Amino acid sequence: MALLLQLRTVTGLRGKADRIAKAVFRGLSFYTRVLENCEDEARFDETFRWPVASNIDGNEILEIQVFNYSKVFTNRLIGTFQMVLQKVVEEGQVEVTDTLIDDNNSAIQTSISIEIRYQALDGTVGAWNDKEFLETPSVHSEGDGRYPLETDSLLSSHRQGLDISPGKSNQQSAERSFRSKGKEKTKEHKAGKGVFSAMKLGKTRPSKDDHRKQDEPAVLEAEDLDRKALLRGLEPDTISLASVTAVTTNVSNKRSKPDIKMEPSAGRPMDYQVSITIIEARQLVGLNMDPVVCVEVGEEKKYTSMKESTNCPYYNEYFVFDFHVPPDVMFDKIIKLSVIHSKNLLRSGTLVGSFKMDVGTVYTQPEHQFYHKWAILSDPEDLTAGLKGYLKCDIAVVGKGDNIKTPHKANETEEDDIEGNLLLPDGVPPERQWARFYIKIYRAEGLPRMNTSIMANVKKALIGENKDLVDPYVQVVFAGQKGKTSIQKSSYEPLWNEQIIFTEMFPPLCKRIKIQIRDSDKVNDVAIGTHFIDLRKISNEGDKGFLPTFGPAWVNMYGSTRNYTLMDEHQELNEGLGEGVSFRARLLMSLAVEILDTTNPEINSSTEVQVEQATSVADQNCTGKMEEFFLFGAFLEATMIDRKIGDKPINFEVTIGNYGNQIDGMSKPILRRKKEGGDGNEEESELLQNSSEDEGDEDGEMVSVSSSQPMKPLVTDRNYFHLPYFEKKPCIYIKSWWQDQRRRLYNANIMDKIADKLEEGLNDVQEMIKTEKPHPERRLRGVLEELSSGCLHFVTLADKDQHHSSRTRLDRERLKSCMRELENMGQQATALRSQVKKNTMKDKLKLVQNFLQKLRFLADEPQHTIPDVFIWMLSNNKRIAYARVPSKDILYSIVDEEMGKECAKVKSIFLKLPGKRGFGPAGWTVQAKMEIYLWLGLNKQRKDFLSGLPCGFEEKKTARGQNLPSFPPISLLYTKKQVFQLRAHMYQARSLFAADSSGLSDPFARVFFISQSQCTEVLNETLCPTWDQLLVFDNVELYGEAHEMRDDPPIIVIEIYDQDTVGKADFMGRTFAKPVVKMSDEQYCPPRFPPQLEYYQIYRGNSTAGDLLAAFELLQIGPGGKSDLPPIDGPTDMDRGPILPVPLGIRPVLSKYRVEVLFWGLRDLKRVNLAQVDRPRVDIECAGKGVQSALIQNYKKNPNFSTLVKWFEVDLPENELLHPPLNIRVVDCRAFGRYTLVGSHAVSSLRKFIYRPPDKKAQHWNMTGEIVVNMEPEVPIKKMETMVKLEASEEEKERKKKKKKGGGGVGEEVEEEEPDDSMLDWWSKYFASIETMKEKLRQQEAAAAEAEEKEEMEMAEGKQVVNKRGSMAGKGSKAQAKNKEKSKAPKDDKKKKQQSAPELPEKKSKPRIDELKVFNKELETEFDNFEDWLHTFNLLRGKIGDNDDNATEEERIVGRFKGSICVYKMPLPDDITKEAGYDPNFGMFQGIPSNDPINVLVRVYVVRATDLHPADINGKADPYIAIKLGKTDIKDKENYISKQLNPVFGKSFDIEATFPMESMLTVAVYDWDLVGTDDLIGETKIDLENRYYSKHRATCGVSQNYSIHGYNTWRDPMKPSQILSKLCKDGKVDGPHYGPGGRVKVANRVFTGPTEIEDENGQKKQTDEHLALAVLRHWEDIPWAGCKLVPEHVETRPLLNPDKPGIEQGRLEMWVDMFPMDMPAPGPATDISPRKPKKYELRVIVWNTDEVILEDDDYFTGEKSSDIFVRGWLKGQQEDKQDTDVHYHSLTGEGNFNWRYIFPFDYLMAEEKIVISKKESMFSWDETEYKIPARLTLQVWDADHFSADDFLGAIELDLNRFPRGAKTSKQCSLEMVTNEAELPMISIFKQKRVKGWWPFVARDENDELEITGKVEAELHLLTAEEAEKSPAGLARNEPDPLEKPNRPDTSFIWFLNPLKSIKYLICTRYKWLIIKIVLALLLLVMVALFLYSMPGYMVKKLLGA
Repeated sequence: MALLLQLRTVTGLRGKADRIAKAVFRGLSFYTRVLENCEDEARFDETFRWPVASNIDGNEILEIQVFNYSKVFTNRLIGTFQMVLQKVVEEGQVEVTDTLIDDNNSAIQTSISIEIRYQALDGTVGAWNDKEFLETPSVHSEGDGRYPLETDSLLSSHRQGLDISPGKSNQQSAERSFRSKGKEKTKEHKAGKGVFSAMKLGKTRPSKDDHRKQDEPAVLEAEDLDRKALLRGLEPDTISLASVTAVTTNVSNKRSKPDIKMEPSAGRPMDYQVSITIIEARQLVGLNMDPVVCVEVGEEKKYTSMKESTNCPYYNEYFVFDFHVPPDVMFDKIIKLSVIHSKNLLRSGTLVGSFKMDVGTVYTQPEHQFYHKWAILSDPEDLTAGLKGYLKCDIAVVGKGDNIKTPHKANETEEDDIEGNLLLPDGVPPERQWARFYIKIYRAEGLPRMNTSIMANVKKALIGENKDLVDPYVQVVFAGQKGKTSIQKSSYEPLWNEQIIFTEMFPPLCKRIKIQIRDSDKVNDVAIGTHFIDLRKISNEGDKGFLPTFGPAWVNMYGSTRNYTLMDEHQELNEGLGEGVSFRARLLMSLAVEILDTTNPEINSSTEVQVEQATSVADQNCTGKMEEFFLFGAFLEATMIDRKIGDKPINFEVTIGNYGNQIDGMSKPILRRKKEGGDGNEEESELLQNSSEDEGDEDGEMVSVSSSQPMKPLVTDRNYFHLPYFEKKPCIYIKSWWQDQRRRLYNANIMDKIADKLEEGLNDVQEMIKTEKPHPERRLRGVLEELSSGCLHFVTLADKDQHHSSRTRLDRERLKSCMRELENMGQQATALRSQVKKNTMKDKLKLVQNFLQKLRFLADEPQHTIPDVFIWMLSNNKRIAYARVPSKDILYSIVDEEMGKECAKVKSIFLKLPGKRGFGPAGWTVQAKMEIYLWLGLNKQRKDFLSGLPCGFEEKKTARGQNLPSFPPISLLYTKKQVFQLRAHMYQARSLFAADSSGLSDPFARVFFISQSQCTEVLNETLCPTWDQLLVFDNVELYGEAHEMRDDPPIIVIEIYDQDTVGKADFMGRTFAKPVVKMSDEQYCPPRFPPQLEYYQIYRGNSTAGDLLAAFELLQIGPGGKSDLPPIDGPTDMDRGPILPVPLGIRPVLSKYRVEVLFWGLRDLKRVNLAQVDRPRVDIECAGKGVQSALIQNYKKNPNFSTLVKWFEVDLPENELLHPPLNIRVVDCRAFGRYTLVGSHAVSSLRKFIYRPPDKKAQHWNMTGEIVVNMEPEVPIKKMETMVKLEASEEEKERKKKKKKGGGGVGEEVEEEEPDDSMLDWWSKYFASIETMKEKLRQQEAAAAEAEEKEEMEMAEGKQVVNKRGSMAGKGSKAQAKNKEKSKAPKDDKKKKQQSAPELPEKKSKPRIDELKVFNKELETEFDNFEDWLHTFNLLRGKIGDNDDNATEEERIVGRFKGSICVYKMPLPDDITKEAGYDPNFGMFQGIPSNDPINVLVRVYVVRATDLHPADINGKADPYIAIKLGKTDIKDKENYISKQLNPVFGKSFDIEATFPMESMLTVAVYDWDLVGTDDLIGETKIDLENRYYSKHRATCGVSQNYSIHGYNTWRDPMKPSQILSKLCKDGKVDGPHYGPGGRVKVANRVFTGPTEIEDENGQKKQTDEHLALAVLRHWEDIPWAGCKLVPEHVETRPLLNPDKPGIEQGRLEMWVDMFPMDMPAPGPATDISPRKPKKYELRVIVWNTDEVILEDDDYFTGEKSSDIFVRGWLKGQQEDKQDTDVHYHSLTGEGNFNWRYIFPFDYLMAEEKIVISKKESMFSWDETEYKIPARLTLQVWDADHFSADDFLGAIELDLNRFPRGAKTSKQCSLEMVTNEAELPMISIFKQKRVKGWWPFVARDENDELEITGKVEAELHLLTAEEAEKSPAGLARNEPDPLEKPNRPDTSFIWFLNPLKSIKYLICTRYKWLIIKIVLALLLLVMVALFLYSMPGYMVKKLLGA
C-alpha cells in the first residue's frame, strides 16, 4: 500500500527567490529540490511515495508547505496547504488546485496544484498479496513502515524522474535509470554551483545530515554568522577539523567508519587494591556481645580484633587487599562485611549481621571510594528481622593510575548523622527491602560438542550409538551466591524449564548477574558460554521506573571457536573474559523480581538459593515469531594479510549463529526443527510455504554460500600480502531463521545514530578548542540543536511502537523509559543551547559528554535477538583471525534512521587474532584488512540488498539461479573502473614510541592504499621525524562509478615502523586517513586544493602513540593521461635524490625564530652500560638546527653548566600548531672521542615556551596613582570550636550543634577556661588550621551544590534563559571560581578568623589561634612544580614495553635536565633590550641567580602519616622515618611506632647539604621488623633545588603573623622587612616606603597594618615587621614582579612504593625549611613533638539502683527478685572492669551500694581520646598504643551462685557529651538514651563533677530498647595532681570512706522467720512434689526389700527346708 503525491506547480508567488516545498504525511517529510531564481511560478513536477503499513484513515491529514529557500538563514515559510484524505480514501485518486494559507490561517493568493493517489502498490520481492498484510497487522512484513520516522530525507529529489506506475515497477531498473540520470545531473552541477549543490550528488540514500546541510543550515546561528564561516563550516570536502575524526567523519553514504583501536583490552589482568577501614559499629543488636568484624573481598578474609562486652565497638582498623586480575573479574568480586559475636579459636561465632556490595559499585563512586559511611547490617538468615546495627567504614578501590584524594583525616560531617551518611550509592533508598529474584531457565540450543573422550569414539564404533556429546547445565551467580539447574545428559538442545531463586536486598548493590552454561564432566566442569545481565539495563529506578525484568528472551553466548580440543587455549573467553570469537549457544531465559512482604508469616525466611521446576514459555509470541532472514556479503578487497600465513590458500567464512559455520557448526538439527515448525506454531510453517513465489520450489534448495573460494595471496611488500580480488568480487549469502525482534534493534539503532552524531560533534568541538579555531561555542550550539531534534525524532518514531504484539514486559518498560529519557534530554539540550557562551563552554561540554554516555547506555539492548556476525579468515582450513560485526549494525529497515549504521555500506574491517593471542604486540599488527559489504534483513525484503554497492557491476549467479531476478549472486564482475594517482604528502610525525633501548627510534612510515604500499625514508635516532616526503602511487585502479569515488574514496592506512639493523622492523603505530579526491573534470584550485596538512592520531593497540602530520590527495587520471594532472612543484634542492619533497602549496609557511636555551645542570644521571656518566653534554635540536651546551668537566663534582645561555636560529612554521618538537639529548663524552647517548627528551609542544611581548594597549597593571589594597577581613568563617580534634569523634558534633542552638541548659554550663598562651603549642595551630580547611571545604561544597541546583532548576524548566539571567550565571560561576581560588590560595583565610572574634559574641572568650595552611596535596601541585623559570625535563631511555601496563615512564627515566627554553620571532622586541640592567649574555633570561654550588641547611619536619599500607601479617605496621639527601642517610629506627597505620611522628631533622650535588630529598616510611630486613612502605621525593631557587620563595613559609616569642615564633633568620627589601630589589620594584599611621607603599600599592609588637615580658615596641608581612602575604598583587609566596604550611605527600607503581601506599604530612649557610643561622627548630597525654583519674560512685528488672524466682517463696550488682569500666572490660558487691534478694529492683570505682587514665585533650598501651597478645614484642574514645560503661547484672551471671542492662556515657543525669529516679526515662539530640549534653571535662540518675537499657525480644533499671551515680574527674592531693579509697575503703549501705532486711527474710517460710513452702508450692517423692521412696523401699530377701527365700524353697 502506498500514498502517492505528485506536486505539480505553485503559482502566484511574489518576488524572485529560490523555492523549496516540503510534504508531510504521518510524520515522514519529503523535500523537493530547490528551484533557483523562480519568479511567480514554481514548477516542481515531483512525485513522492509514502509506503503505508496500515490503512489510511479518512480523517488523516496531508500537509504541504512552500518556503523561500535560503542557504544561510532559516527557510522562510510562504504558505501551507492541508488536506483531509477522506475523498482520497474513497476514490483512490484526486486532483486538487487550491490556495495556500499563511501563519494566521488567512488565504493568500498563491495557489498549488497536486494529484494524490492511494493504492495498493507492492514493495516486496515477488508478487505478495497485499491482503495478507491487512489481515495480520501484527506481522510487520513491510518493515514497520507504519511508523515512518521523520527522516526529513530528500528522497524526493531521487524520485524526480520516476513516473511510478501502479502495479509492479521494476525497482532495480528504475534505480539504474536514476543512477545514469544522476551522472548527467552531476555534470551540470559541477559547472560551479555553490557548495551545497555539490553535496547532492550521486547519493542513493541521503541521510538526515545531508538534508541538514542543504536546507536549513540553521544549525549555525543566523545572528552571528558571516557567510565565510558558513561556507567553511559546511564545506563538505574540506577535511574535517578533528585529527581523530578526519577519517571517521562519515562524509559518505556508502562507506562506514573503520575502528582504529585494535587491541582487545577486556581480558587483560591489571593491578587493583581494595582498602577498607573499619572504624566502629553502633546499635548492634544483642546483649553484652563481643563483636568482631570479618572483612571479605572475593575469597580473602581478614578479621578485626575482638572488642569485649559492647554494642558499639570502636576499631579503627585498616585492611588492604591486593589483586592482579582483569577488570571484569575484579568488579564482580563481592565485598562482604559481617559482624560476628564471640568468635574465638574454637568457635566460629554467631553472625550478627552482614552487608554485601560488589567492587564495581565502589569503583563507580566519585573518587572510587566511600568515605566514613555507615553500612546497614542485616541478617541474611532471617528476612523478617529488621536491621542488626550499623558499621562505619571507608572503602576505596584503586586501579593503577587512580589517585584517591582522601578527604582530610579530620573531615567529619557536622553531625554524626547515621541516616544521612549511609554506605549506599546515590539514588539507592536507605530502607532496602528483601526481594526474590526468579531466574527462569527454559532451554538452550546450538550447543557445541564438548567431549572428545576416546571412550565416546569407542562407544560409537562398538554400539553405533551417536549421542550428542555434551551434558549441559546452567549456573547462575549473583551477589556471591550460586545456583545450578539440573544436568541434561547428552543433549545439544537441552530443555530445563527450571527456575533459580535468589533472595537478596533490593536494590542489590551488585551490578551483574552471571549466567553460564556449563558442561558437566567427571573430571572438571567447563564453561560453554557466559552471559552477564546488567541490572541497570533491565530496570529503572526513577519514580516512573520498573523493577528488574527480562524476557522470556534468547540470550546469545559467545566464546572460543567451536572445534573442541582437550586443552582449549581460549577457554577464558567462555568464562566471559574478553571478546568472544565465535557463537557458542543461545539460551532462553527470563528474570523477574518480587519484593517480599516480610510481615507475612507464611514467608520462607531462608536466603539459600532454591531451584524448582517452572512452566515452559506459555506465550510463544513474546519471544517473537520465527522469520527467515537473509544475510548477504561481498568482499571488495582483502589486503594487508600477515606474511606468516601468506603461503597457503586463504578463504573467508561468514557465520551468523551456527548458520554458515561449515567446519564446526551444528546448524542442521536446528534447521530441521524450524522447518517442521517445531514449536507447535503453525504460523511458521505457513510462512515458509508462501515464501516468495518467483523463486518457486527452488527456495528450499537455495543453499547458503557462506565462504569465499580459497585463493593464493600475492605479495604487497615485505610484511603483507593481498588477495587478487580485482574486478571479480566474491559474495556470500546465508539464510537463517530467528525470532523476529527487529524492533529492539531498530530502537537501538536510532539512539546509536543520535549518539554517533553527538560524538562526532563533540570531537569537532574539542578539536576546535585544541587548535584554537574561532567560535567553538557555535559548533557546540549546533551539536545541541542536532541532539534535541534527534531526540524528538526518536520520540515521534517510538511512540508508534506501543502496540507491538511480541513484546516482553522489559520491551514495553524500556521503550517508555527511553522515550522519557530522550524527551527529557531533548529539552535539556534546548535549554543548554541557550546557555552556551564563550565562558561557560567548558562546563557545558562536560554536561553534553554525560548525555553521550547516557545515550550509549540506553542504546545497549539487553535482550538479544539475532546473534552477531563473525567473519573468519581461514588458511588451509585453520581459523586464523576474525572480526565481529554486531547484527544490529547491518540490519535493514525501510526507515532510514532505523537502519544499521553499516547496513548496505562498504566497511573497512581489520581482522584480529582470537583471545589471548591478540594481547600485546601480536594484537597491534593487522592480520588482514578487508573491505566488506554486508546486508541483513528479512528474506522478503530482499529486493534491494545490492543497493549500497559501488555501481557498475554485473551479477554472476549459480546455474540454478540464473534467470531468477532476486537470486543472490556468488560474485560481482565490475565492468567500470577508474584510474587514479594517489599523492601522500608525509611531512612529519611527533611523540612516537621509543622502540630502541637508547630511548629513540629509527622511524619510517609505510602507506597502504588498495593493494599498493610505499615507504618513506628511514630517519635515524629520533622520536619526531620530519620526512618531508611525497609518495606517489600511480595507476591506482578503483572499481565502480566515478562520482561515487569522489564521495567515497577507500581509506588509506599508514603504519609507522622502527627500522632495526637485524630482524624485522618493529611496529610503532597506525593511523587511517581519507584522501581528498579530484575528478578529472574538476579544477585543481582552492578551496579544496591543494589540501592542507593535518594531524592524524597514531594508535598502537589501545594507546595513543603520537601524531602524524600529512595530507593525501587522490587525483583521477582522465582520458588525457597523466599530463592533465597538476604538476608537482617541490622545493628545488635535488640533493635528496629520488625522494620528492612535499610540494610548496602544502608544506607549511616558515618564518625565522630564535630559540634561546638556558642550561642549568643535569641531575640523577644513571649508569650507561654499567659505566658512570662523567663528562656529559646536552644537545638541543629543533627542525634540523641546534646548539650544544658546554661540557660538564666532572659530573660528580659539579653537575651544573658553566655557560648558562646559548641560542640558535631556526625556520619554523607560522602556524604554531605545526611547530616541530624540540629534542633534548644528553651524551657522555668518553675517551678517544667516543660518545654515548645517555637519554633524551622531546618537548612536543613549544607553545608554553614562546615569548609573546606584552600588549601595550591592554596593560594589565594600572601604574598611575596609588591603590590602597583592601586588608579588611572577609566574612569570617564561623568556627564553632577552636580546640580541634584530630579524628574528631562523632559525639562532639552534637555538642557543637547545641552550642549553636544555644539550646536548653547551656546557660548552666561552666564556660571552658580559655587556654593561655603557655598551653598553646604548634599542634593547637595545626588543628585550628585543619578545622578551617574543613570548614572551607564544607562551604565550598555547599556553594557548588547550590549552584548546581540552580542550574538543574533551569534545565528542568527548560526555559530559554533570559540574557539578564545569563549574565548572572556568568557572575555566579565567576564567584564560584573565586571561591575555589580561595580554597587554593592560602591568602586571607587566616585573617578571616582573626578579626572575626568581635563579630561572634558567643565566642568572645575564645582566643584566636594563629594558623598555617594545610595543603592536602604536594606543595608542587599548588605552585606549578616551582617551574616558574627553571624547568625540569625527564631524560628517557629504553624502549616502551610491549604491554601498555608494564613499563611506566618512571622506569625509563635515566636522569633530569634542568634548564629552560624561550622561543621568539626575530627580531627581538626593543622593550626587552632597552630595559635597565639588560645583560645581552642572558638574552631573555635576565636576573638569574648564579648556579655555583651553595651550602644549605635543610630542616625536614615530619608531622604524621595516614593510611599506611599494612606491612605485617597482623594487618598493621611498625613505621619509622628514613631520610636521604645526598650522602646523608638518617634512619630513625629506634623511634618506631608500634602497630600503627596512622602514626604521629612529630619530629624534625636537620641536614646540611650542598646544592646542586645533593638536591633530591627522599623521605621514606619503613616498617620495623624484629627479624629480617625492614620493608619499605612508601617514599616521597622532593626536588629541593627548584624550591630553593623559585620566585615563590619556598625556602621558609611566610607565617600569618609576626611574633618573637611563644608558639608562633618567626622561623626565618631574615625578618619580614629584610625579605621585602630583597624582593623589591630583585624585582626592580620601587619601595618599600614606610609611612606614618601604619602604611607602607610598594610600587603603587599601599598596605596598612599594626605597628606595635609585644615581647615576652609584655613590653610594646614599634616595628615595621607587621606591615612588611602584610605586603609579603599579598605579594601577588604587586605589578610585574608579583607572585604568590609560599605561606607557612604543612603539605600532604603521597607515599609510593616502586614495587607497586602508581598505587598510593599512604600519605605523609610534612614540610621542609631551607636556610642558606652564608646567612645568619636560624633559630632552633619548632617543637612539633606529639602531645603527651594528660593523666586523669575518674571516680565513679554508684549510690543506688532502682527499678532493676527482677530475674530470679525465689526457691522457697517463689517471689521475683534479683541479686543486683553493678559493673563498670572505662578502657575495656579486661583492662579495668570493677564490680560493686551484690545486693541480694532485691524484691523491688532497688539496690544500695555506696561503692566507689577509681579509673586512672591518660587522655589526649585535642583528640578526645584515651591512650592505652598494652601488649596485643602474649607473643607481642612490645606494647602497642591504642587511642579509644572516652566512654564509661555501666552495666547491671544479676548474680547467680552456680550458673553464669545474667546481664540485665547497660548504659554507655561518652565523657565528652552525655545527658545530664535526672534529679530523681522518677524523671529518669528512656528518652535520655534514645532522644539524645534534644537533651542538654554535658562534658565531664568541663563540669568536673556530676551526679544524677541514668537509665540502664537492653533490647527485648522484638529488638526494641527497654529500660531494665536506673542507677544513681556520681562522676568526679580529677587531674593526677589533684587526685594525689585528695586521695580516695576503692569501694568503701579508706581514705575518704563511704558509709555502709542501708539495705532492708528483705534480703534475709528466711533467716528471721524460718517456720513460716517452711510452712509456706510445704503447703503451697511443693505439696504435690513432696507427695510424689514420698510415694517414690516407698516404692523404692519395697523393691529393695524384695531384692534383699529374695535369695534367702529361693534357697529355702530349693532345699525344701
